Amino acid sequence: MARQENKPKVRRSLQTRLAIGYAAIIAALLILLNTYPLITTQNLMFRSQQTALQNQAALVTNSLTTADELTPETVEQTITPLEDLDVQRVLITDEAGLVLYDTGENSQVGKYALTREVVSALRGNDAFASEYQAGVFSSRAASPIMTRNTVVGAVCLYEADSSQGVLLNEIQHNLRLISLVVCLAVLALFAAFSRMLTRRVSMLLAGIRRVREGEYTHRVSLDGQDELGQLADEFNQLTGRLQTTEEERRRFVSDASHELKTPLASIRLLTDSILQDENIDRETTLEFVGDIGEAADRLIHISQELLALNRLDEGRTILREPVEVNREAEKTCRMLAPLAEEAQVTLEKNLGPDCAARCSREDVDQIFRNLMENAIKYNVPGGKVIVTTAREGDQIRLEVADTGVGIPREDMDRIFERFYRVDKARSRAAGGTGLGLSIVRDTVRSHGGQISVAPREEGGTVFTVYLPVWKEEAP
Repeated sequence: MARQENKPKVRRSLQTRLAIGYAAIIAALLILLNTYPLITTQNLMFRSQQTALQNQAALVTNSLTTADELTPETVEQTITPLEDLDVQRVLITDEAGLVLYDTGENSQVGKYALTREVVSALRGNDAFASEYQAGVFSSRAASPIMTRNTVVGAVCLYEADSSQGVLLNEIQHNLRLISLVVCLAVLALFAAFSRMLTRRVSMLLAGIRRVREGEYTHRVSLDGQDELGQLADEFNQLTGRLQTTEEERRRFVSDASHELKTPLASIRLLTDSILQDENIDRETTLEFVGDIGEAADRLIHISQELLALNRLDEGRTILREPVEVNREAEKTCRMLAPLAEEAQVTLEKNLGPDCAARCSREDVDQIFRNLMENAIKYNVPGGKVIVTTAREGDQIRLEVADTGVGIPREDMDRIFERFYRVDKARSRAAGGTGLGLSIVRDTVRSHGGQISVAPREEGGTVFTVYLPVWKEEAP
């Protein structure tokens, strides 16, 4: 039940974050779309009004500079012929700001007009001001009247333009319609994208939950090569590795149980035979006890190899030191000489010079012992085991070859698997557990080396191990 509740929460959280992000983007877009064009257009209209009014004010001032004296009569006589003035109001003052001429509805003739624009013009500067209110551009432009470089008056023109206000309102209306269309389109895209994204994320989460419950065969299929598609591919690869690991674990547990069951069953059978037979003689009892001891030794051997594999799997601290491979090879040959003599197998050595490997003595000994024991046990009477060492560049080559029955090619890819045997009956009879080669492989790899197996042309098998050469500067 808890699992079903988590899914909507995750989806709501993701959708909420996406919605907030998209809302912020849409809001910023709409604000920009509804402010910048309007401000730009309004400024253009202001500049257009300023240019038009100042040009007309310049026309008036140029006409008035020819008058000998600024009086209401001379001003009116000069202004009357200027029929091209396309303004709402014309106001003209003398140098003191007294209105001499005014075409406004409430004429200010005889009064002082000390507005900001008029005062600026009387100081010898051009002035302009404009406001946009209620769909109308109200503009004012003032210019000084100069005679012999002296300000003798001021001209102030007034204009109220509603046509450009209508144009600005139309632009604003169109921008609102465009904003609405853009908003709807973005919302539609957001809904589609959000649904697609949450669906893909939900598929990935569902796959993770199924794998978490142990369904390692499940795979997630997401279309596309985007980040989620790559994440799904990585997840599938991880699931494949988990599946392989789980299968190996189950096989390992099954094989280990089977290996342990055989000596335990022997011990149980032998002890029952001793306990249930009251008339058993001492010689038979000793024989049974000896068999129990052999079964116990086999259990100990299996346990030791399992512990060795466990240490390798846990990533033990690896000791690396200069190891004279030839010395370890000779020591192992001496230790296995009795076993080779019993099996009627000859041990031959072909040891090259300067063979110091970067490894540990214990691990080199384990590599030689496992490979040579197998070469002796699975050889034929009168056969040979040839041990070869040589330095090849930055690597030391260790080779253990035998003249035995060999390994079938179809089994060579699996002989390093744990508990795998080519001939199970013969391997158990020889005392093998199927773990030795796995230990050798993991040990070699832990030191950065490589191991391979191949058939010999003369018959038998050859195992080749490469270990790094010891160097003084190596850590």
